[in-house]
Amino acid sequence: MQADTTGRLRQARAALAVSFLLQGATFALLVTCIPEIQRQYGLGDGLLPVFLAAVPILAGVGSITSEQLVKRTSARTVLRIVQPAVCLALAGVGLGGTLWQLALALGAFGLLVGALDASMNMLGVGLQHRYGRSIMLGFHAAFSLGGIVGAAVAGLGAHGGVSLTVLFGGAAAVLVPLSLLVGTGFAGPAELGDAVREAAEAAGRSIPWRPLLPLCLAMAVAYIADASVSNYSVKYLADTLHSPDDVAKLSYLGYMVAMLLGRTLGDRGVQRWGAVRVVRAGAATAALGFAIAAVAPAPWAAIAGFTVLGFGICAIIPQVFAAGGRLFPADSDAAVARLNLFNYVGFLVGSPLVGAVGDATSYRAALIAPMLLVLLIIPLGAHFAPAPVGAVPTPQEVH
Repeated sequence: MQADTTGRLRQARAALAVSFLLQGATFALLVTCIPEIQRQYGLGDGLLPVFLAAVPILAGVGSITSEQLVKRTSARTVLRIVQPAVCLALAGVGLGGTLWQLALALGAFGLLVGALDASMNMLGVGLQHRYGRSIMLGFHAAFSLGGIVGAAVAGLGAHGGVSLTVLFGGAAAVLVPLSLLVGTGFAGPAELGDAVREAAEAAGRSIPWRPLLPLCLAMAVAYIADASVSNYSVKYLADTLHSPDDVAKLSYLGYMVAMLLGRTLGDRGVQRWGAVRVVRAGAATAALGFAIAAVAPAPWAAIAGFTVLGFGICAIIPQVFAAGGRLFPADSDAAVARLNLFNYVGFLVGSPLVGAVGDATSYRAALIAPMLLVLLIIPLGAHFAPAPVGAVPTPQEVH
């Protein structure tokens, strides 16, 4: 790459990383304020899983729709529009007082988040294609950093008794201009050339499902665990352990700090001990985190449990993508696209599962369900091993 092109690629990479960070902050602000949202709208525990499940469903619709929009415009154009719109949707969640207003705001948030997720990752894959090496983990680490910032801001707001209208509106007043400014640095044709189209074509090529199914299951289970923390950790501390709202938000903050540290250091662990050991240890660690949280006698113990859980889950998700890429090295984008679908499956199952069990029994018992599911990853660990030379399946061999 020429020096000028290299400089533009670095700028585009930095801009996209900031975009991931802003999205992490936006998402964390929403999920850590679920107890306050329930109180403001009079949303009972019975209806909460329905509202939470609607978000990933609509996100899937938004993701599919954005793919068509990207074909007609570009990933950069879609991202420039939807990221400020997501921030405005967050502000909308804080403005209403009736359930139909909440449904409308969360519906818009879900649709826009799906489009945002798709366009961000399209740009990320395009940049990775141009760099010729893996850089996606850094973007997801930026998302975790944003989650830490968002959870911290939400905690400060709860400590100061700030209303959702002021908290979400103030956050949008900062995030919207930042997202517009960052959007000026996104990669376009000058930086990417045909990289996005080439990656999309690779993702659209036909590869068999059967070799990916164990990895798909691992991905879904990992995101069931993640959805359980995102949607219910703060509520668990507030309702079951009677923690103040500001302290309750430390559960998600600790989880995201652990995710960030794990994603920063995880590659070294894989290089030293291998993917199989790291994934199995991660699943066992995640289950331990759920167990600690479920039996916690006080908020501090539950916060420790969710932090342990973050260290376990962070090791699994990137390795699912890496293992899929190793299965189909010539069509790694296609494998990643298929595996990423189970991100939404996990969120769709996780929120109603924990919510339904919690409403029927208790949220202590509800944490046992994802704990048992995450243990399923341990016997799946063998599928994360690098394939022996000559053993990579082809579509013809599998079919």
